[in-house]
Amino acid sequence: MVIIIASKEALAKRFARLDNIEFSDVLVALPFNLTPDATTEVTGKKRIDGLVGVTKDYVKVFTDDKPVAEYKMSDIKEFKCVPCVGCTTIELVTEAREILLCRADMTLQLLYATVSKRLGRFIERGVFDSDFDEEVDVYCPKCERPYPPGSNVCPHCADKKHYLARVWDIARPYKSYIFISIALYFIISAINLINPYLNRILVDNYIQSETIPELGKFLIVIAMIFGVSVLSQVLYIVRSLTLVEASSRIIVKMRAMVFNKIEMLSLKRVSKRTAGELMNRVTGDTETLHDFVTFQLGDMAQQIIIFVSVSVVLFVYDWRLALMILLPAPILMAAYRALHHFLHRHYNKQWTLNAKANSILHDIFGGIRVVKAFGMEQAEMDRYDKVTAAERDISMYNERTYAIITPIISFFMGIGEFFLLYYVGNKILGGTMTLGEMQQFSAYVSIIYGPLRWMSNLPRRLVRVMTSIIKIFDIVDEKVDIADKENAVDLKIEGKIDINDVAFGYDDTKNVLKHVNLEINPGEMIGIVGKSGVGKSTLINLVMRLYDVDDGNIKIDGHDLRDISQESLRSQIGVVLQETFLFSGTVYENIAYAKPEASRDEVITASKLAGAHQFIMKLPDAYNTKVGEKGYTMSGGERQRVSIARALLHDPKILILDEATASLDTETEKQIQDALQKLTQNRTTLAIAHRLSTLRNATRLVVLDKGTVAEVGTHDELMRNKDGIYYGLVMAQRQMSRMNPAG
Repeated sequence: MVIIIASKEALAKRFARLDNIEFSDVLVALPFNLTPDATTEVTGKKRIDGLVGVTKDYVKVFTDDKPVAEYKMSDIKEFKCVPCVGCTTIELVTEAREILLCRADMTLQLLYATVSKRLGRFIERGVFDSDFDEEVDVYCPKCERPYPPGSNVCPHCADKKHYLARVWDIARPYKSYIFISIALYFIISAINLINPYLNRILVDNYIQSETIPELGKFLIVIAMIFGVSVLSQVLYIVRSLTLVEASSRIIVKMRAMVFNKIEMLSLKRVSKRTAGELMNRVTGDTETLHDFVTFQLGDMAQQIIIFVSVSVVLFVYDWRLALMILLPAPILMAAYRALHHFLHRHYNKQWTLNAKANSILHDIFGGIRVVKAFGMEQAEMDRYDKVTAAERDISMYNERTYAIITPIISFFMGIGEFFLLYYVGNKILGGTMTLGEMQQFSAYVSIIYGPLRWMSNLPRRLVRVMTSIIKIFDIVDEKVDIADKENAVDLKIEGKIDINDVAFGYDDTKNVLKHVNLEINPGEMIGIVGKSGVGKSTLINLVMRLYDVDDGNIKIDGHDLRDISQESLRSQIGVVLQETFLFSGTVYENIAYAKPEASRDEVITASKLAGAHQFIMKLPDAYNTKVGEKGYTMSGGERQRVSIARALLHDPKILILDEATASLDTETEKQIQDALQKLTQNRTTLAIAHRLSTLRNATRLVVLDKGTVAEVGTHDELMRNKDGIYYGLVMAQRQMSRMNPAG
């Protein structure tokens, strides 16, 4: 199968043509743009047009469409991506040596790492996995620009009509409100054309009349002018209320859609973006769209209707006069068109900087204790000021651009008024136009220039809202890679776990776990140990299906995890983590979070079993005490016991303990261990512990090393192997304890 790399199918076709083979025989075709040997760059050109092609039998390298090297796949043991300073390379590992295959700048780093990993699997298994994640596709296929970080949508080439059509699909249930608003726009626009005509009658028939006008008729005309103005304002209020109703419903629906989609995304996809950026899309971008629909969209429709209706009136009266007045319009439209792409690019930069500033604020406020503990207040202020200064600069640049352009455009729009004065002045002096007619058409000119001036700011409004719409649907269109199958089962878990030849990497660059095999029986307590970075937390994340395995499978009671509904799975798994997260609410709410329908007696019973009831009752409001942001008003041991109470209330069939006592003192750890002892009874338990002594009671210990299972056995069995990894870890911890007996 042919792999399309970076949206360039032409690369694979080019390789097939150069090598005179079938297009379908190409596994991978990827470019390189630097000379293979950096030392030659001082004498020759730096950038080259290189191409590497891979089939199941061989690898060929071309430079400027000329073959320069060929290697047999049977001789290759490994494809290795090696990041260097300012560049990235792919090396071939053979029995005899390592060969530099190709070298490129850092724009191809992710691509090279991904290809190397997939080709390594091909060598190992003989099957090439062609299902690349879309993150590999780093370039827009249309304009060749790189995608913005964390996005797969090019803001320059996005189909604006497509996105507006999708917004309309969301708004469709509320179309009655929208159609009523549009009808009111027509009515208001028609009514606004009446007063200039009434003013003309007032001037010609009464104010400029050579005879004394009848007071009654004079007052009737004034009353009509007043009535038309009042009616216009009343209809304007009704129209505004109708639009507010529609826009509020639309935005609430869209905000829920964005939030729900983020909730459905896996940790892998959520972590691509910062918390501030995600918050900006849920609140800021939807608010921008809300303002546009509520205020600007209605004004745009009204201005267009007014412009068209007044233009028709002017053309009916005098086509020459109408042409003079509308003469600047084509110039204005041409200026808008020329500015559109320029403004879009700069407003996208402004949005990105705003999201970055929000992310920094989120980090600072979330880690305020660390900031204060290290005395980094000034440094954080400087960091935030730097980003806001950059946002300020791009914002000022955008506003200055408008401040310069708007008066120029306004001047060109006003040229028609000079023609009008000349034309109307001649008419009045020639006796072919009355003062009332002049006032009527001057009013129409003022009305028609209103829409033109309003449209001078339209590009900025449209660019801003389109930027937000694209950002919103970028999230909505994100691939849900951890999804339930249509026939997913709701399983009543007994607790047997089978891990079969599992491999996994957080991205397509390298494997964290590989060839992991483990069988866990119901009720067993399995301790997972190993050095930092060997994949302990990764393994339990896979059991919880926070990520899906790349290879192999994990089964619970004989069912593949991917065949079990996520709600069914996670409702029967309990988790106690090292970093206990408590929500900003009461102690009671945090314990009951695991089981919202639990009775008060159940919550208190779980607290007593966890050893938390006694200290909770000493709090100012007992169970109704507010725990504060992330529970920082409580000690680490207290937060941990609340977490254990939450897990006990959940009554899980499978229990996950991820270094639950790592950061606690010895006395508190003893209390937590007693609570955990109750929690692990009659449950399948997977426990990661910082202190290996806490796993003495485990049924078995699993030692991970270099991403795979290195040793399995009880504590005593593993300690007999004095050359083993576990023995070395235990002895190292004992030595540390002797050096620091107070710890």
